[in-house]
Amino acid sequence: MVPRALEIEAKMGTRKKVRAFVRVKPTDDFAHEMIRFGDDNKSIDIHLKKDTRRGVVNNQQTDWSFKLDGVLHNASQDLVYETVAKDVISQALDGYNGTIMCYGQTGAGKTYTMTGATENYKHRGILPRALQQVFRMIEERPTHAITVRVSYLEIYNESLFDLLSTLPYVGPSVTPMTIVENPQGVFIKGLSVHLTSQEEDAFSLLFEGETNRIIASHTMNKNSSRSHCIFTIYVEAHSRTLSDEKYITSKINLVDLAGSERLGKSGSEGRVLKEATYINKSLSFLEQAIIALGDQKRDHIPFRQCKLTHALKDSLGGNCSMVLVTNIYGDAAQLEETLSSLRFASRMKLVTTEPAINEKYDAERMVKNLEKELALLKQELAIHDSLANRTLVNYDPMDEIQIAEINSQVRRYLEGTLDEMDIINLRQIQEVFNQFRVVLSQQEQELESTLRKKYILIDKNDFAAISAVQKAGLVDVDGHLVGEPDGQSFGLGVAPFSTKPGKKSKSRKTFKEQLSSSARKEGASSPVGGKDLDVSFSKTQLTPSSKDGDIKDMLLRDRETSNIEPLPSDSPKEELRPPRSSTPPSKSVAFEDFKNERGSEINRIFKENKSILNERRKRASKTTQRINAIKREIDITKEALNFQKSLREKQGEYENKGLMIIDEEEFLLILKLKDLKKQYRTEYQDLCDLRAEIQYCQHLVDQCRHRLLTEFDIWYNESFFIPEDMQVALKPGSSIRPGMVPVSRIVSLGEDDQDKFSQLQQMMLPDGPDSVSFYNAKVKTEQKVTLGVDISRKVGPQGPH
Repeated sequence: MVPRALEIEAKMGTRKKVRAFVRVKPTDDFAHEMIRFGDDNKSIDIHLKKDTRRGVVNNQQTDWSFKLDGVLHNASQDLVYETVAKDVISQALDGYNGTIMCYGQTGAGKTYTMTGATENYKHRGILPRALQQVFRMIEERPTHAITVRVSYLEIYNESLFDLLSTLPYVGPSVTPMTIVENPQGVFIKGLSVHLTSQEEDAFSLLFEGETNRIIASHTMNKNSSRSHCIFTIYVEAHSRTLSDEKYITSKINLVDLAGSERLGKSGSEGRVLKEATYINKSLSFLEQAIIALGDQKRDHIPFRQCKLTHALKDSLGGNCSMVLVTNIYGDAAQLEETLSSLRFASRMKLVTTEPAINEKYDAERMVKNLEKELALLKQELAIHDSLANRTLVNYDPMDEIQIAEINSQVRRYLEGTLDEMDIINLRQIQEVFNQFRVVLSQQEQELESTLRKKYILIDKNDFAAISAVQKAGLVDVDGHLVGEPDGQSFGLGVAPFSTKPGKKSKSRKTFKEQLSSSARKEGASSPVGGKDLDVSFSKTQLTPSSKDGDIKDMLLRDRETSNIEPLPSDSPKEELRPPRSSTPPSKSVAFEDFKNERGSEINRIFKENKSILNERRKRASKTTQRINAIKREIDITKEALNFQKSLREKQGEYENKGLMIIDEEEFLLILKLKDLKKQYRTEYQDLCDLRAEIQYCQHLVDQCRHRLLTEFDIWYNESFFIPEDMQVALKPGSSIRPGMVPVSRIVSLGEDDQDKFSQLQQMMLPDGPDSVSFYNAKVKTEQKVTLGVDISRKVGPQGPH
């Protein structure tokens, strides 16, 4: 038995410190005299020479020592990932949140560590390797149904941007994104989250976001990231084998911070200077939050000072396993910035987090489990009743017939015609008491109705009615109604005017006798008078009385008749299926048969969509050629116009009333250039429309291809792999839905030249099968950029000037 303390500790999680690593950027001019590493590769010693210009008395500190979790010097990308990220990603599939953050000076290698070089598979960074590990681990866990979603957030100049909003099915957000907190944590309202079912899709989303990042150039880094980026992987795992309603979720934040920079060294100006100001400000707020988290006496943590710390609130000090990678220079010229980065890493090691498994409950599965438990308890009750010789006991809720039977037994018990009531379960006891209440209420209503027919009933609290009868002389000297039996409740009856006061008590007695006799004549028996209640327990079933037998039989017949479904007059004959061969045909042959028979309609739509797509591509190609031809003609016309202008300036310019006089040839060139620009803009607009149509047609073609392949897969498995005696279950209206048969991989659908080229490229990849998804996503992103950007570079939205 697990002790209570250990059980609570396992559920809530234990506090652990943030792990901090340092990665040194390789350089030919490494400062060996100033930077030394410990023998265990877990410490760095910094030695700085004293400034002799400060004089003889100089208290300047010259030595620093930093204890870390690891120093990565001249380390490959493989070693960095194995050391820093592998354990965090592994724990994510067990329900633990994780965060990996890269921090450091501009140009120190943060983006290379996090993303890597997308041109070379071996140089990929932590982020693509984490995606690969997640999908590899999913393949190794067939007992769980695991879904993966991703999002990509950019924080630029204290504004939030969705790096995946350029996808055609997302689009830009109308309202600005905001950071929202709820009991479950912090999330970004308006940030798109994308479901990824395979590794290649995740890489495509990563590369799509990378192309939208904002970069700039300065003296220290020609491709400097000007924003903080957070790539988040959301994992949700449901057990396939256990019927437990609990499932686990986790979130992995991969943070690439913009680099801190000294404006004097980077030489930033204009927009880059403004960006650097925002970057340094947010990093300063991040350091303040880290200092506050490391101080155990601090109650308030300033997370809301900037968007970066607010978005990372859960990661910095909450339910999360966090790892920091600090990137530093090895050059002597950057030693002051290196010291600042190492101080930040030391402060981060003082921060503690409390990672715990994120468990949630599936409401639908919980209902199913409760239904199963209820059925099991009923079975146990049935076994118990059988052992106790109690047969035919029903524990289901009572229907109308059973309730009517209990009501009849209660009435006969009150009338005295039934001595005992057989009780067999608790539900019947509750219903018996409920029917006693119903009968009592009905008898009270019947009694009041009978009295109102014979007497005038006046409420003693109705002062207006009492005043009226007082004026009529129907009230005695004490203010009571004449004929009131006991001085309580309401008065009954009206005495004649000749009634003497001395006969008051006698008249009351006579009234009581008349009331009791009239009540007996009407058959209204009091539920509390006469015989006491006698409820006995028996092991036999309820038996209806002869008086209500006909009613019960009629209700039973009606219920049975309503439950019987009418049988069709003519049963359909079985389909005559041709005898199936012992061995199924090849999928290529079967696919051709499928396209001509069951999948003919989908195949027709697929061919039509593909022909439309090819026609649009040809039109776009011709339009592009026309645009390039117009562009060349514009350039030639501009050269000729410039030549005429220079010739006019050499010969001397003529003016008439302040207007420049030009010759006819130059005038014609100006008109021609104006017409060419007009044609240029028209053709460019047509090209933009065609590109939108091509994108939409490509989406339709992909949908049709996927639908055709899916339908063929279902048809092939159901036609050739399911036993013939089970074919009946697959007919319409049966319990087995088409597509429930397991699906295997099938041959691809009629590839065009581009598809065949892609297959050949996959076969010839030099880095093995693991790199296929990486390169496929890279190629698709480059093709998209080539289609969208290259034409824009040639054409431009406004045309030449």
